[in-house]
Amino acid sequence: MDRRSFLTKAAIGGAAASLAAPALAQDLPEVTWRLTSSFPKSLDTIYGGAEVLAKRVEEATGGKFKIQVFAGGEIVPGLQAADAAAAGTVEACHTVGYYYWGKNPAWAVAAAVPFSLSARGINAWHYHGGGIDLYNEFLATQGLVGFPGGNTGVQMGGWFRKEINTVEDLKGLKMRVGGFAGKVMEKLGLVPQQIAGGDIYPALEKGTIDATEWVGPYDDEKLGFYKVAPYYYYPGWWEGGPTVHFMFNKAAYEALPPAYQSLLRSICQGVDANMLQMYDYLNPKALKTLVANGAQLRPFSPEILQACFTAANEVYAELEATNPEFAKLWQSIKEFRSENYLWTQVAEYNYDTFMMIQQRNGTL
Repeated sequence: MDRRSFLTKAAIGGAAASLAAPALAQDLPEVTWRLTSSFPKSLDTIYGGAEVLAKRVEEATGGKFKIQVFAGGEIVPGLQAADAAAAGTVEACHTVGYYYWGKNPAWAVAAAVPFSLSARGINAWHYHGGGIDLYNEFLATQGLVGFPGGNTGVQMGGWFRKEINTVEDLKGLKMRVGGFAGKVMEKLGLVPQQIAGGDIYPALEKGTIDATEWVGPYDDEKLGFYKVAPYYYYPGWWEGGPTVHFMFNKAAYEALPPAYQSLLRSICQGVDANMLQMYDYLNPKALKTLVANGAQLRPFSPEILQACFTAANEVYAELEATNPEFAKLWQSIKEFRSENYLWTQVAEYNYDTFMMIQQRNGTL
């Protein structure tokens, strides 16, 4: 390339660059949002998801789009986060849909309901089975737009003051249990309680409740439940793959430029994946620590699991007959659930089972 040609092209390129930056800056409006979480700051995994969203949005926009994150209770109580976003008190929230099942059970379906899908299964349904769109059809009636923003993986069954061996042992038990799993367990005589995360330990310590479920070893260790209720049961059949959602005030979200909307969707998906990866990495060590500190691991008996499965199906049949919004979402999951477990029992299940045997034999 001769010198004149090189200088001409360099000049044109430099001019384009100098023009592009101001034009781009003009296209990015200054936006400041507030986001209220349903979770306490002590939970770096689940509360931290909102902080990751805010950090990445600000970085990607050169500081043009800022989201202030508030813990549960700082603006509104944790269990009112979605209400605040819908009302426009804040523009966004980070919460779990099943907290609001009492308004309409359809709230819970895309988060977690008893004996639904695993974390991988629910993500497949959300992103490729139409789940996000179906849930947003419902959320639109609430003034919201939502995207998956975290998953804990299958949760533990909770902490109990006494051993639970039979269905009879559940009768009269006061248990903090999220979602409408409590509605299922009511059929077996349990007395469900809805309590936000930061308020669980005092209630358990004072004996206001007899048992609680929360998430899993890493978060449960932070909240100290093992100190007052030593029996740690598994699995949390009501939360096989619970999805945490970012929910945005619909009017505020639709007022954003398309570039910001696209950015939010992409970062939400990144946070969704990251949270599950964190839990998968942190839970094994935390479980060892809990056992060393006196936690007594116990599986729910086959009798209890079967009774709960039967009760759940009875509840679903009642809701499908009376609630078309619930029925639409649940029917979609049911159709995929059958295919999902048909597939996972082939390669995935057999590989994992073999490797678990090696672990127990001490050969890994």
